Amino acid sequence: MSAAEQLVYVVDDDAGMLESTVWLLESVGLTARPFTNGADFLAACAPEDHACVLLDVRMPTMGGLQVQQAMKERGLEHPIIFVSGHADVPIVVRAFKAGAVDFIEKPYNEQLLLDSVQQALDRERRAQGHGADRRAVDERLARLTPRERDVLLPLVKGYTNREIAAQLNVSVKTVDLYRSRVMKRMGAGRLPDLVGMAIAAGLVRPLRLREGDQAPEAGA
Repeated sequence: MSAAEQLVYVVDDDAGMLESTVWLLESVGLTARPFTNGADFLAACAPEDHACVLLDVRMPTMGGLQVQQAMKERGLEHPIIFVSGHADVPIVVRAFKAGAVDFIEKPYNEQLLLDSVQQALDRERRAQGHGADRRAVDERLARLTPRERDVLLPLVKGYTNREIAAQLNVSVKTVDLYRSRVMKRMGAGRLPDLVGMAIAAGLVRPLRLREGDQAPEAGA
């Protein structure tokens, strides 16, 4: 991700603090979007953005903790860094329990704030990358035929082609054919790659692959 794509939403009703924070972020090449209240921020915040949120705790009408709750309800999962001049323990505890990644007191140390923002952006990038990978796997699973799904699950559980043939009452040659098709459709170069995809999709549990057929069907 380039610096230009690294977005920081800044939500603070203190105009002076808002302006200085935006200036600091932009001075290191980040893109900052300022908001003086939570409602305007929520209306503008997009789930697909590569972003984190600098959120003031105490604001009129809608406080930071309320904004955090509203984000959760709307599926906005950007990392939140709270900034407050009144960091009493109950508020800090509530913020972290609800998923905040950091809590910084005003007046803040500039480098401390920048380090926290960069860590939050890195976390967001990793989370979005993982989500994109999972969606790609789900899309490939959805394209499998019913018979390919029948072969996939025992295959990633560690059963041999001969064992799968016996389970499905087909020939080993037929299993070989469908195994090749599954590998190609899933974009897996090796069996371990296919197993990793199945684990990521929740089809099987690592270390307990050959236990019962408790896992859901592929594409379910």
